Amino acid sequence: MRLPAALLPLRNSTFRTLWLANVVAWLGTWLQNTGAGWLMTSLAPQPFIVAMVQAATIMPVFLLALPGGALADIVDRRVFLIGAQLWTILAATALAALTLGHLMTAAWLLVLTFAIGIGAALTAPAWSAIVPELVPREDLIQAIALNGIGFNLTRAVGPALGGMLILIGGSSLAFSLYAVSIIAVLAALFTWRRGRHFTGLPREHLLSAMRAGIRFVRNTPAVQYAMVRTIAYSVPAAAPWALLPLLVRRDLDLGPGMYGLILGMMGIGGVTSGMLLPKVRGKLSRGNTVAGCTLFSCAGIALLGLTHHWVPAALGMLLFGVGWTSAYATIQAAAQLVCPPWVRARALAIYQLAQNGALTAGSFAWGWLGDYAGLPNTLLTAAILGAGLILAVRSFSIDLTAERRLPPAPEPLPMPEAPAAELISTLRRARGRVMETVHYRVNQEDRSAFLHAMAEVRKVRGRAGAMFWQLYEDVAHPEGWMEVWSMESWTDHLREVTRLSDEDRAVLARAGIYRCGSDGPRPARYIAVDPH
Repeated sequence: MRLPAALLPLRNSTFRTLWLANVVAWLGTWLQNTGAGWLMTSLAPQPFIVAMVQAATIMPVFLLALPGGALADIVDRRVFLIGAQLWTILAATALAALTLGHLMTAAWLLVLTFAIGIGAALTAPAWSAIVPELVPREDLIQAIALNGIGFNLTRAVGPALGGMLILIGGSSLAFSLYAVSIIAVLAALFTWRRGRHFTGLPREHLLSAMRAGIRFVRNTPAVQYAMVRTIAYSVPAAAPWALLPLLVRRDLDLGPGMYGLILGMMGIGGVTSGMLLPKVRGKLSRGNTVAGCTLFSCAGIALLGLTHHWVPAALGMLLFGVGWTSAYATIQAAAQLVCPPWVRARALAIYQLAQNGALTAGSFAWGWLGDYAGLPNTLLTAAILGAGLILAVRSFSIDLTAERRLPPAPEPLPMPEAPAAELISTLRRARGRVMETVHYRVNQEDRSAFLHAMAEVRKVRGRAGAMFWQLYEDVAHPEGWMEVWSMESWTDHLREVTRLSDEDRAVLARAGIYRCGSDGPRPARYIAVDPH
């Protein structure tokens, strides 16, 4: 039987197994979120404190995204994910035990929610990074969307189920089932036989890996633009997450069952959006898709602010969910497509840092504003802000990615001379920086084209890990130019070549038409030496 376009990534067996396991865990996550949000409305029913539950869930991602992404790049991702799940199941068990023992307080609820958020913070970049390993490139965008479909499918069922469980056995029952659900992910990870790739180079150190990830993002406009777009969407989108529990309980005077039902409508909207995304992609650009999704979400937020009955509130969350899934899937795919495997987890972690940082800041801001302006006015303000931000960020295009193919490249630059035999043993132990140089000869009429080419070269060197880059012009011979850049260590220099994508190599090769001929100096490398 032919699968619908939205489900094509499921034909890959490993992705299918891990996806199904994650669906079970996501269902448990919604039980935990529903239980925590509702429990806090009885422990401390103030808008700011209730909003802190959402902030405590997201803040660990904001704090730990980069180190978590770096670790996911420098250690085996399967082992790393298993460790993150073990941490999460311990925190979830503690949450359930304290609630069952009637020992839960508002402070402990925030602390354990934060601990569970740590597990999510470590899992998110690693999981995002393994998706391209599990599906072919042509399935990548829909695989990301399918994660959103699974997440929102559980969102449609989980909150309503969570509300029923709270009525039957209190929040402790929801927390207990959440802890059990994590076992499904652990089982799937233990059965995954991931291939290992050996480069022959020593493993990167954590701080060095983090710095390399930052340099990559700093020199990759496509990732930066995706970060801007996700921030613009996330700040207003944080309002429903932060304020919905109190809106349902205090303003609509409803119980946990209706809270779960209203929150579940967002999941229905998300599933619908994800299933329709393949058709939308064929008609709209990524930027226009995100703009349309933002308008849907803003309409839903505005409806929440205007409603005094559960039916319009449910419709508002449905519209909000329609925008949420496809907006995030489209923006993340734009970032993910330009990230090579060696840096993918940490680059996506920085992207997720922007996303979750905006959600965290938004949760605090909307919670604070809700105390002073009331929930309806706060939600309307968020909707208006979201619509305005669409216009403000429209120049940050997410349609220009590495999918753009450059024309065939000329011959690449020559390799530098091999290290002298007497220095080889020293280089293996060297800790100093490595400076590299390339000489160019440029005719006056080619100056402008050369400088344009070198602007691209600068980004390539930065993406490969260069700490410093500079272009020098010979003041005595204006046709002479020298490019200088430095790497953090000799080992980092050896990694430099392995970090170059095909597009990066094409940029360097194109700049090579200006290099000195056979009579000129060859590319050279210098290791820093302490004279003392």
